[in-house]
Amino acid sequence: MPVALHSIIELFALAVIGLGLALKLRWMGWLTILKHKRTMLKCITLTIMIVEAFVVLIRQTSHFRVSRALRPIFLVDTHYLGGVRRFIRQILQSLPPIFDMLLLIFFFVTVYSVLGYYLFKSTTDVHNHFDTLFNSFVNMFVLLTTANFPDIMMPAYSKSKWYSLFFISYLCIVLYLLMNLMLAVVYETFTSIERDKFRKLLLHKRQACKNAFKLLLTKENPNQMEFPQFEGVMRYYAPKKGNRDLLVMFRYLNTSGTGSLTIEEFYGIYDSVMMTWQPQAIDTPWYFTASPAVQRICQTANSIISWPYFDHIFYVLTTLNGIAMIERGMQSYSSLQTSVLAFSAGWDTCFFLACFTLEVALKTLGMGLERYFSSGWNLYDFVVTLGGLIAVISLRLFPDFVYVVVFRPLKLLRLFKLKKRYRDIIGTMAILSPLIKSAGCVMLVMYYFFAIIGMELFAGYDMRNCCNGTNIETYYKYTPDKSGYYYLNTFPNLAVSLVTLFELTVVNNWFVVMNGYATKVHAASRAYFVLFYLFTMVVLTIVVASVLEAFRFRIQYKKQTTKRDEEKLLHEEIELKWEDVMNYVKDFQALQKYRSDMFVGVGKISFLGSRPRNRQVLQRRMYRHEIEQWMQEAAAIDKRL
Repeated sequence: MPVALHSIIELFALAVIGLGLALKLRWMGWLTILKHKRTMLKCITLTIMIVEAFVVLIRQTSHFRVSRALRPIFLVDTHYLGGVRRFIRQILQSLPPIFDMLLLIFFFVTVYSVLGYYLFKSTTDVHNHFDTLFNSFVNMFVLLTTANFPDIMMPAYSKSKWYSLFFISYLCIVLYLLMNLMLAVVYETFTSIERDKFRKLLLHKRQACKNAFKLLLTKENPNQMEFPQFEGVMRYYAPKKGNRDLLVMFRYLNTSGTGSLTIEEFYGIYDSVMMTWQPQAIDTPWYFTASPAVQRICQTANSIISWPYFDHIFYVLTTLNGIAMIERGMQSYSSLQTSVLAFSAGWDTCFFLACFTLEVALKTLGMGLERYFSSGWNLYDFVVTLGGLIAVISLRLFPDFVYVVVFRPLKLLRLFKLKKRYRDIIGTMAILSPLIKSAGCVMLVMYYFFAIIGMELFAGYDMRNCCNGTNIETYYKYTPDKSGYYYLNTFPNLAVSLVTLFELTVVNNWFVVMNGYATKVHAASRAYFVLFYLFTMVVLTIVVASVLEAFRFRIQYKKQTTKRDEEKLLHEEIELKWEDVMNYVKDFQALQKYRSDMFVGVGKISFLGSRPRNRQVLQRRMYRHEIEQWMQEAAAIDKRL
């Protein structure tokens, strides 16, 4: 793309971002830029980017532009990435103990580097691991990642077997002790941050309810909120809630039955909005309005799936499917296409798919689509079964389309449901899914940042045969008939740079890439790779700590909560009477509408409210005693004020 066209497109995009930022500041007040750190950072970054784009447009040539790496700031600061901002905030809050432990780790790395320099300077060979203090420090830092072990030890080990104690003691102290201690410190910090964050959010919501309650009171009833005011605020806060949902929510909150909400009742507004409400028809199946023939079919299906051994039969079939897969995999075939057809489209595959399709059909007929798909396992079975059917058809038509073979072994995941430990792990994964998404976005932002910096620093360098005469020569050796392939780890564009950075994340032979650029470009380029490793280690350490905290949280929750208690926690059942509606709604036309829509031939309806099985809901159960104490403290403060 020509430089001028690129600059014009960039300036247009920056103008759109600037317009959005200006509208936000006009609404919040222009002085907000001095008080809100994130807004100030966006304004400064935007100004620098606009100036740089104009400079490039005028000069018709690009220059070293680090500011391009800051573009994700505008993406992260959006309504849709609130979880990402919270995760970044947790990283920043966890940094002090991480820095303390890193300082201690670098102290030991430095001590061992100095000791290694004086011990092994005279014993080094062509590898030159300890020929200078700088190389000694770099190699000992790499040893912390175990990427160059035991290569770094062997030259000294060949001189004396006692030298192995130097490397063994270093790894035991720095890697196995201090690095694990850092994880423990981060875990403890992360746990306290999670608890404190939950407390602050709970009290923040309480204060928000107080402020809203004061604004929604009327002169006629200055102490309690009536339904019209509640309905009005819900039209803005939860616009997707229908009229029936608003009535049910109001009835759920109005535990006193007075027809008006007190401030204590209004505190539960966030909980009521979170719940989904469904009317309960007692002993009435989903198919009761269908024709007699359809009712008989669905009734038969319901009787079959209600049989106690129904699920056991399909667990056995799933196990036999796995055995058949193993048997198929051990056979020899004349070609890859023949092997794929036998594995994913053979007669045994078709037989098991027919059985699993029958299972899905029986459950959907007996339970109804809504109830069937409300279970995550049922949804998984449906997707895998449908994928298996698509795989059989596509492989018969296109034998080279081997990607669909994955659907058959995926069915075996269902067997993990039988063991409690696996259910806990899968449950933990479900709880962690929002956090993992946020962590993934943070990793992508970090990758983008370092990819842009890497492109600015190293784009244009040809790494083929770059390190002749060094100890990594073979890795970058390039000949027409034989190559070391490490010359492919370059930064020519964003896609290739991201692949190179992922290789560095795995840390297997990452020092080869680092030393290659140190040889080709400059010794100071090692700082880029070391900083990337440290950033990645910090983020991944916090991710690991969050996984441990979530798993511990779920185990403790399971120990403290029975199945019956959990059912009560996740579901609420209320009765909505016509007298209640008449007490809430004063408008005659609205009353008639509710009667025709909801109360035809009945005087009351039962509703079942379901809460999502997420971390916030489970935390309310785990911290129920602390919540009572926090609320009492907040009430005492309110009385003093």
